[in-house]
Amino acid sequence: MDLPYILLLVVAGVAAGVVNAVAGGGSLLTYPTLIAIGLPSVDANVTNSVSVFPGYVSSVVGSRADLAGQGRRLRTIVPTSVAGAVGGCALLLLTPARAFELVVPFLVLGAAATLAFQQRLRGLVGHPRALSPRRRTITLQSVVFVGAIYGGYFGAALGVMYVAALALILDESLNRINALKNVLSAAVGLVTVVVFAIFGPVHWGAALILAPATVVGGYAGARLARRLPSRVLRTIIVTFGTVIGLVLLYRAVF
Repeated sequence: MDLPYILLLVVAGVAAGVVNAVAGGGSLLTYPTLIAIGLPSVDANVTNSVSVFPGYVSSVVGSRADLAGQGRRLRTIVPTSVAGAVGGCALLLLTPARAFELVVPFLVLGAAATLAFQQRLRGLVGHPRALSPRRRTITLQSVVFVGAIYGGYFGAALGVMYVAALALILDESLNRINALKNVLSAAVGLVTVVVFAIFGPVHWGAALILAPATVVGGYAGARLARRLPSRVLRTIIVTFGTVIGLVLLYRAVF
C-alpha cells in the first residue's frame, strides 16, 4: 500500500475515533476512505466494521467514570445487543442491501430529531420517571436489540440512534448515556469483528492501519465528551446526526 494511502487511513481513523466517542457516525469518515483507496463497497463496509472496533473499546475506557453505578443495567442489555448484532451481520452477508439503504437515512434523521426535541417528546410520551419498571425494561431491551441489528448491518450513526432513544427512556445525564452508548457500540463491534473475520471479505492490511488510529481518537474523544456540558454535547450529536442522515440520503437516492 502506498504511503499517501496509509497516511489517509491514519488521519481518517483518528478522526473517526473522536467522532464515534463524542457523537457517533465516525464510519462515514472511514468507509468512504476505504472506498477511495480502491475497496469494493461490501469489502469496505466489512473492513470498516472490523477496523473501528478498537476505537469503541478505547471510548469505553475513556468514559468509564460515567459508567459508575450502571453495572447491573449493562449486564442486562449487553447480551441483547450481542444477539441483535448477530442478526444484523447475517442481514448484511445474506440479503440485498438496496432496501435497507433507503431506510437508513430516515432512521438517522429521525434519531437526530428525537434528541433535538427530547423535552417536547417527553411531554408526549412521559418522563422516564413516570415509566413503570416493567415498561422501562421492555422498551430498553427493544431499543437496544433493534439498534444492534442496525449496527451489525451498517453501523454509521449507531451512536446517534442509541443516545436519542436512551435519553427518552432513562433518567440519566447525557454524559452517562453517552458512556452507556460507548459500551453498547463496543459490544456490537465485537460481534462484527468475530463474524466478519470468519465469513466476511476483510482487507486486513487496511484494517491493521485503521484500528490503532481509532484507538487514539476514541480515547481522546471520550475524554473530550466528559468535559462538554450536556447542551453542547447534545448540539454536537444532533448536528452530526443530521449531516450524516443527509449524506446517506444523498447516496441512497443518487
